[in-house]
Parts: sequence; structure tokens; C-alpha cells
Amino acid sequence: MTKISKISAIDLFCGVGGLSQGLKQAGVGVELGVDIDPLCRFPFEQNIKAAFSAEDVANIAPESLDQYFREGSIRLLAGCAPCQPFSTYSRSAKRARGADWYLVERFGEIVRTLKPELVTMENVPPLADASVFGELLGLLDGYYVDWDIVEAKQLGLPQTRQRLVLVASRLGPISLKLPSKRETTVRDAISGLPPLKAGDADADDPMHCASKLSDLNLKRIQASRPGGTWRDWPTELRAACHQKQSGQTYPSVYGRMRWDAQSPTITTQCFGYGNGRFGHPEQDRAISLREAAMLQGFPRAYKFLPDGAKPSFATFGRLIGNAVPVEIGQAIGELFLDHIENQSTQTSHY
Repeated sequence: MTKISKISAIDLFCGVGGLSQGLKQAGVGVELGVDIDPLCRFPFEQNIKAAFSAEDVANIAPESLDQYFREGSIRLLAGCAPCQPFSTYSRSAKRARGADWYLVERFGEIVRTLKPELVTMENVPPLADASVFGELLGLLDGYYVDWDIVEAKQLGLPQTRQRLVLVASRLGPISLKLPSKRETTVRDAISGLPPLKAGDADADDPMHCASKLSDLNLKRIQASRPGGTWRDWPTELRAACHQKQSGQTYPSVYGRMRWDAQSPTITTQCFGYGNGRFGHPEQDRAISLREAAMLQGFPRAYKFLPDGAKPSFATFGRLIGNAVPVEIGQAIGELFLDHIENQSTQTSHY
């Protein structure tokens, strides 16, 4: 008989389910995922086994969400609003207060209306310096709040990835103290997958597919060593921009990962060898979509698309790169379960 969790969660901006998968692994009951992208429906419903609503959180009626919380449960509202305005990968947008900025504040407004007992939000570290973050904290009046910049590799993710994590509770004081777990590596995550050549896909797993390489880039990756840079190449293989003095400051492109270290931060362009240090440690190709997902903490068997369908690199690179790493979600879920247990223990003493 399956034990029913004391916590009932709704995941706003759920994407393909990274945060929800982590919460689920921790023992939290996830009831609903909401995301504007309908492509997230299949992976969310298939893996999380919860309802999915393809809606724009900017327009959603907060009262319509309340029906999904399990009666008698402790309600958790979770969310990771789109982070493009704050990302280091989109500096051109950092000054503009557009729709994505508003979604952070909108999340706070939904919290203020529903008043769930528990709240969590995950985003990129630069958000902490934005005025909208202060506005969000103001909307959490009545909550005990803690937040910090978390290094995900300390939670067992085989990837270096810093994220801002916020937790809040109406039940009592809460602290974002996440216990460190054994660090894992690229080898731990992906070494068991079948080998691939650039441009090929695994017949048994269409997500284990590698993008094609030009003849020039094939020579470049063959000249690359794990953890090295394009400076290891013969001069004739170097890009024109790297020949210039201004190009000397971009060593983290056209690189291979190292087996016995964490991967670099998985981005939406992680399937391209020239987009970062996304070369496979020993095979002459960029990492596959499946490998990217596993470096984000998704289980190997996580289903992203229906049987017989073939993934688009651009689409699933975006969905995987934007996902909340599963280990972060699991750590948050474990923290909340410990929190309510502690609150119950303290209450019983009175």
C-alpha cells in the first residue's frame, strides 16, 4: 500500500518535471503541473503521474488551483519562473523588465491569494540583486522565509550549477540548510550508455542521439582532451575569432567533459559541441539529449516523448536545459518533510 504524503504540491512553470520528479522522489505528493508549453504535457503526465494544465501562469486564476490540493493535506506551492532576464546567457535582456520579470512577482501574488502552508521557488542567482526579488519577498508577508545560493553538485548532481533557492512556511521558522551528499561525476551519470557517433541515435532510445559534426569540428574534437580547451588544437584548427586577442577570453567553448569531475552547467544549447564544454569525455561527439537529461538528474528511463517520435535538438535542448535539476527538487522535498515533522514534534510538547 502506497503511503500518502502529508504534503500536497502544485508545480507552476513545471516544464518537463524536474522539480516535481525530485519532490516525488523525496516523498511529496505532486497533484498538478502548470506550464504554457504544451510539449511538457507528455513527460509530466507520463513520469509524474499527475494532472497537467497548459496555461499561462500570468493569466491563471489562483482560486482555480485550490481544487487540486488534496483535502486535509499541507499545501505546497512550488515554481521556477522563466529566468532569461537574469541569466548570464542573455545579458542583452537584463535591463528590460518584460513579461518574464512579471512572472516572478505573479508567483508571489498567487501565493498571497492561496496562502499555502509551504512555498518554494528556484531561479538563477542574479535574481537576488533584482528589485523584483525584493517585491516577491514583500508578498510573502506572514511567512517564515529563508533563501540562499545553492551549489547543486553538493546535493549529488553530477553538474556544477548554482541556483537561488527560496523556502517559506506559515507553520513555523524554516532554514534552508540542505545536507551535503556524496558528489557524483560525469562517469557516474552517463558511462553506462551505449556509444554513439556524431549524428547517430540509439535504436532503443531516440533521446540518446548526438548532433552532427562538420568535418572541421570532427577534427577539432579529435584534437581535444578532457578538461582542455581550443588552445590544445593546432593553429590551423582554431576559429578566426580565437586568433584575435579578443578571443583569448573564451576558453570554455569547444571542450570535452572530464569523466571524474562534474559537467559544466547544462544549458539549452548543450547538444552542440561548439556551445560550451559539451564534448563527450572520449567519444568524438557532443553529449546526447539523454546524457544531458541524466546530468540534470533525470532517471535514465524518464520518458520525454511518445514511442516512435523523434526529438528535435533545439526543442528538447531547451526543455532539458531549462529544467530544475532533480536533486534540487529532492533536497527541497526532504527539507519540507523534515520541517513538518519537527513542527509536529514541537506542537506535541505543549
